[in-house]
Amino acid sequence: MAIRLGDTAPDFTAESTEGTIRFHEYLGDGWGILFSHPKDFTPVCTTELGTVAKLKGEFEKRNVKVIGLSVDPVSDHHEWAKDIEETQGQALNYPLIGDPDRKVAQLYDMIHPNANDTLTVRSVFVIGPDKKVKLTLTYPAATGRNFDELLRVVDSLQLTAYHQVATPANWNDGDDVIIVPSLSTEQAKAKFPGGWNELKPYLRVTKQPNKGGAAS
Repeated sequence: MAIRLGDTAPDFTAESTEGTIRFHEYLGDGWGILFSHPKDFTPVCTTELGTVAKLKGEFEKRNVKVIGLSVDPVSDHHEWAKDIEETQGQALNYPLIGDPDRKVAQLYDMIHPNANDTLTVRSVFVIGPDKKVKLTLTYPAATGRNFDELLRVVDSLQLTAYHQVATPANWNDGDDVIIVPSLSTEQAKAKFPGGWNELKPYLRVTKQPNKGGAAS
């Protein structure tokens, strides 16, 4: 069954390169990103794992724990990690789940038979502190993911979770935001005393609240 936005992320226990992972316990009260890889010792996956390792500090700034998954066993992961460090210049510094029985892959609907009946696609799940799925992405096996975009998405998700705003197209942290239409004019005046630019009654642009824009 497909995982939809707003669903509780299925909990599981699995072995990883950092020992036994109890998923919900591992995430604690923070955010999480679970992302899958089609297979160990494959070129695109190698670049992705190295890239995430280099960005780990950026994820930690946002209180996000990252965890990878492949349907190969943990013993293979440890061998692959040597290649990742050698070719990408960065050692693996977060858990990589071994899922040879495909229990987690099937739990999260990571295997798409029409794409390949044995390998996981490049799935991404962003999970909030409430353990609800906030975002899902699915890439084909041949296309590497843009993890800078995932950082941007996390910035948006965290901002919009705590303030009554939405982020426009191509938004980046620090850019202007949109006051959500559900907020009345009087409510908006109280929450955004610095005002806004009203392009349409439903399109009210204001400064980002946690970047100097006034919001109560």
